[in-house]
Amino acid sequence: AWKLALPNHIHLNRGNHETAQINGFYGFKQEVVDKYGENLYDLFCEAFRLLPLCHLINGAVFVVHGGLFSKDDVTLKDIRKLNRYCEPKGIQGSEALICDMLWSDPQHCQGRAPSKRGGRGVGIAFGPDVTERFLRKNNLKMI
Repeated sequence: AWKLALPNHIHLNRGNHETAQINGFYGFKQEVVDKYGENLYDLFCEAFRLLPLCHLINGAVFVVHGGLFSKDDVTLKDIRKLNRYCEPKGIQGSEALICDMLWSDPQHCQGRAPSKRGGRGVGIAFGPDVTERFLRKNNLKMI
């Protein structure tokens, strides 16, 4: 409702719960299918795939549901090239970047580490040094 009322001020991002795998695991799929049918669930999935993976505010603030990447050389240009209209399942190539954006988390320690939310198999924990390098490489001020 807020997005409709203030379309230029409310920005929706795709998060890790806007994937078919997570929707099936946590019961969203079954609830929608039971109450409204498979067609509506398919429309939800299509809408979720169309949500942006991130936003850039005033050319300086990077907004993302999850976090940063398992490698240092990612640029905004690389992100713009991604095909977001997919169900990310892999940890290779462009799907790895999408998974990192949806599932990675910040940590207080320097560097990168496996995600503390074990069992996901995707995403990493990244430290302030990783954040600083990403900001510098992309001429940004904040995440």
